[in-house]
Amino acid sequence: MTTLRLLSYNVRSMRDDVDALARVMREIAPDVAIIQEAPRFLRWRSKCAALARRAGLVLVTGGRESGANLVLSSLAVEVTATHELAFTADKHLHHRGAAIAVLKLRGAQFAVAGTHLDLIEAPRLRHLDELAAFAEQNLPKEAPLIVGGDLNAVPGSATWQRLEQFGADAFKAVGVGDGFTYSTVAPVRRIDGVFADPRLRPVKAETIDSADVRIASDHRPLVVEYLLPDPQDVQLPGQDQ
Repeated sequence: MTTLRLLSYNVRSMRDDVDALARVMREIAPDVAIIQEAPRFLRWRSKCAALARRAGLVLVTGGRESGANLVLSSLAVEVTATHELAFTADKHLHHRGAAIAVLKLRGAQFAVAGTHLDLIEAPRLRHLDELAAFAEQNLPKEAPLIVGGDLNAVPGSATWQRLEQFGADAFKAVGVGDGFTYSTVAPVRRIDGVFADPRLRPVKAETIDSADVRIASDHRPLVVEYLLPDPQDVQLPGQDQ
């Protein structure tokens, strides 16, 4: 089986130490990274591309239209489809969305959706329903979906319960420690998470702390490793095992 190393990271619009941010991401060396709060204003395209380049990755999809979410990957990952999903808007609230990609790593196909949910629960739940409907209509059934990002909610909330309909909370399944992701200076909450189709098996989940992490952003990075099924072993949802 193939091991996928996935990073979920809120980079706070690269307003902190960008050299430290690049070092953190390079040291983690993910196959795929879902990024929240990417630059969204002046020269945002070039800034997002520069982030990918300095992290040793390539920009797959995302940006302003997807609510400042990005999908990045290593050169080992093959891109088969990309989508930028804009969620329905709420007056006086931030524009939200998701960056989505269908990918292959050493022949094993999967999909990722990175998002940054609202501070208010009602739009969070509505946007997750929109994401689920989009995935059902547009993503291949043979590509197990990983959903993650900055959720602005904690385990046990209605938002977290809705996310668990996408699959298991990776940190709850295999994480060690408290898993707190916010803030880097005084971590007291687990508001970032990754959830995946049960066809993917989480084998490791950890939040990263270091001197660079503390000056790179206000969120700690979350790293999850999954075992991807061999292509010939993939079964569609609902098929007998």
